[in-house]
Amino acid sequence: MIRSLYRTPEGHYRAGLRTEEFGDVLQQEEGLLWVDFQGEPPESCEPILRNTFRFHPLAIDDALQESHVPKVDDWGEYLYLVFHALNFRPQSENCLETLEVDVFLGDNYIVTHHDRPIPAIDRTWETCQRDERHLRQGADHLLYRLVDDLTTGYMAVAESLDDAIDLAEDHIFSQPTPQTLQQLFTYKRSLLRMRQVITPQREVLNKLARDDFAVVGEDDRVFFRDVYDHLVRLHDINESMRDLVGGAMDTYLSVINNRMNDIIKILTVITTLFMPLSFIVGFFGMNFFEPAVRLPAWTSQASFAIVLPLMIALPLGMYLWMRRRGWLR
Repeated sequence: MIRSLYRTPEGHYRAGLRTEEFGDVLQQEEGLLWVDFQGEPPESCEPILRNTFRFHPLAIDDALQESHVPKVDDWGEYLYLVFHALNFRPQSENCLETLEVDVFLGDNYIVTHHDRPIPAIDRTWETCQRDERHLRQGADHLLYRLVDDLTTGYMAVAESLDDAIDLAEDHIFSQPTPQTLQQLFTYKRSLLRMRQVITPQREVLNKLARDDFAVVGEDDRVFFRDVYDHLVRLHDINESMRDLVGGAMDTYLSVINNRMNDIIKILTVITTLFMPLSFIVGFFGMNFFEPAVRLPAWTSQASFAIVLPLMIALPLGMYLWMRRRGWLR
């Protein structure tokens, strides 16, 4: 899908321009054109990017064929930027999904390319249609709006991950299972992936806020600095959550070890209590020798009356003795 939004020098707005009109409106320096390529095959995008916008072939190849970490390339008359959007899917094995957004920024245009729908871009698009001020302030300010919406999505993902980690911690103390540990490992990998996105994207925003790019006005650099501050805060939050996940994993192992110790303690107590009984029944049950004298009293009713209370009293006495020593705590 190729969609476009254009603000004329007179302040009028047009949506859904034909691709043949892009070249004409680009000649009007006071206007602003936003073209968004969503899920378009490279063979449809390349002629427009090459012939209409006259982007460098290397920049076009980067946008259409390759995947990159967030970066910014200065081509003089325009910038080529790579941003990443984050999508949190708690039920998926890989719960954190990254979506690449390629952006070309010029004096009077902005071109975005992404393979799948991205909610942040859709929100910015709808906001520009509702409020004309976002297009009135220039292409660089429109880029700020777009990046700010992407960063807002990062914060929502961080909050969702934090809630998921809290839920996993509750399961650790209530009913820990191997699935709980697997979830913690998944969240740890997701936080590492989130850090790999935030760190280079923070550097991109730092360059936009401090470097002297021809297509970024000095008045708009302060806005990029604000987004940079948000990313710095997100980086700190990410580090805190990684420590939280690490602590949760240690707690899980401690809880499992404590439960295993309790189980071993119970089994040891049961085995110890029955050891005297095993000795008694084993001794009286031996049949490989015959006594030299007859001992009919061994099998008399009186012997049974004496041995049975003894077999009951021995484990009970051992239990009370182990409890007094504090071995059952």
